[in-house]
Amino acid sequence: MRKSHISSTTKNVAFEQAWLDLESYGAVEVTSEEPEYPIESALQGESPGWRAGTSGTQIVRLLLDKPHQLKHISLVFEDVENTRTQEFVLRWSPSRDGFFREIVRQQWNFSPSGSVREIENYAVELSEVLVLELIIVPDKSYSDARASMQSFRLAGEAKT
Repeated sequence: MRKSHISSTTKNVAFEQAWLDLESYGAVEVTSEEPEYPIESALQGESPGWRAGTSGTQIVRLLLDKPHQLKHISLVFEDVENTRTQEFVLRWSPSRDGFFREIVRQQWNFSPSGSVREIENYAVELSEVLVLELIIVPDKSYSDARASMQSFRLAGEAKT
C-alpha cells in the first residue's frame, strides 16, 4: 500500500456577491407595511428594514421584468421584543400566473433573551425566475405579532 500525506490547504473563502438592484429589475407587492419600515428598505439591505403594518400572515412578492437566473437568496429576520415561532415559505415561478415551486419552508424561534436574529443564505440554481414570493407567518400561535425583516437580497443575472 502506498501512503502520502496531504498538506493542509485550508482557505477561508469569503462569499462575495453582487446583489441585484431590484428597483431596476422589477416591482414588489406587499400585504402591508408600516410607513417608517418600507419594504424597499429590506430589499436594499438598509436599516431599518421592513415591518408589517398589521398582524397575521404577510406576503412579499417580487415581480421581475424579465426572467432571471438566481444564484443566491439571503434573508435576515430580527425581533428583539417578542417570544414567538415564525414560519416562512420561499417559492418561485417562471410565469406571472403559473405554478409556484417551493424553495424552502423554515421555522425559527425568536426569544429576546437569546435568539433574536435569523440569517438564512441559500445557494440556488434557479432559471427563468419571474416571480419570487415570501410568505411569512409571524407567530405559529397566532398572536398579534407582526412580521419584520431586516434584509431580502437576491444575486443572479437577467436572462438574455
